[in-house]
Amino acid sequence: MKTTLTATELARNLSRVLDQLAAEGGEVVIERNSRRIARLVASPGHQTALEVMADLYRTLPDDAAASWESDARRSGTGAESLKKGTRDPWAS
Repeated sequence: MKTTLTATELARNLSRVLDQLAAEGGEVVIERNSRRIARLVASPGHQTALEVMADLYRTLPDDAAASWESDARRSGTGAESLKKGTRDPWAS
């Protein structure tokens, strides 16, 4: 959505404009006396770490976890903690 509004229109419809920005994204250009004075731009969406990681898991091949663990054991950094193996974070 890209819309141009006067300052008066924005003042009268601020709640509706913000709702529309939140739902559709985009930007609103604000004019006063036929001159552009500001832009309202929708904020990027919010994701939790779990949502981001879920997307990552879908893009990795099935053998990626085993490969990562093997590389980490050889690297020396944090290898001591990996000698005991990894635990399943979803197991109760």
